[in-house]
Amino acid sequence: MEGDCLSCMKYLMFLFNFFIFLGGACLLGVGIWVIVDPTGFREIVAANPLLFTGAYIMLAMGAMLFLLGFLGCCGAIRENKCLLLFFFMFILLIFLAELSAAILAFIFRENLTREFFTKELKKHYLRNNDTDVFSSTWNSVMITFACCGVNGPEDFEAVPPLPHSPLESTTPEACCQRELQSREGVFVNREACLTGIERFQNRQGCYTVILNSFETYVYLAGALAIGVLAIELFAMIFAMCLFRGIQ
Repeated sequence: MEGDCLSCMKYLMFLFNFFIFLGGACLLGVGIWVIVDPTGFREIVAANPLLFTGAYIMLAMGAMLFLLGFLGCCGAIRENKCLLLFFFMFILLIFLAELSAAILAFIFRENLTREFFTKELKKHYLRNNDTDVFSSTWNSVMITFACCGVNGPEDFEAVPPLPHSPLESTTPEACCQRELQSREGVFVNREACLTGIERFQNRQGCYTVILNSFETYVYLAGALAIGVLAIELFAMIFAMCLFRGIQ
């Protein structure tokens, strides 16, 4: 009976990790294709910082899942205690990292308020200074999401205009409407926007726009995170049971 139970656990673990292996291989393949694709998709991704970052996150996640599935499959089917131990340690490290990230996110959740972002924007924003990481990131966010500041253009009233931009009064160039929402997108009317004509500006604050964009995914992401943690916990239990059962 014990041998049958061990054999059943072995094949269940192999099947479980085979799907992880396939999922990792798919993510890895898509990530590589997005980055090296010569047909023009690469340029679209490179022009959008969020897509560009997402492509590399997808690549890293794919590689991690690919390796994880491979270790689990080989360790289970060959009943290799060394591979099973590596698999267990790898899963444990990922589990602890995710748990730490969740705890830190809960502790520092007050730093994600509208007031915090508004204060940081007014303090550190340097308009079109692309050598400044903070300003460049904010400009990319405002261009990508067609928004302006945290609450709206009024956030920039305390930010002095650049000396070489006589047209720019309070509204930065990144808040001007474009025909295509990317850095390469043509302005609808740059001069009118910078001189304060509202219909050529993105008036909605980024905090509201981004919150609305991701609101529908919050509960899904939370459920997915709990599901992933549960799967990792069961994977560690299976690996240890199989490890202890192998003679």
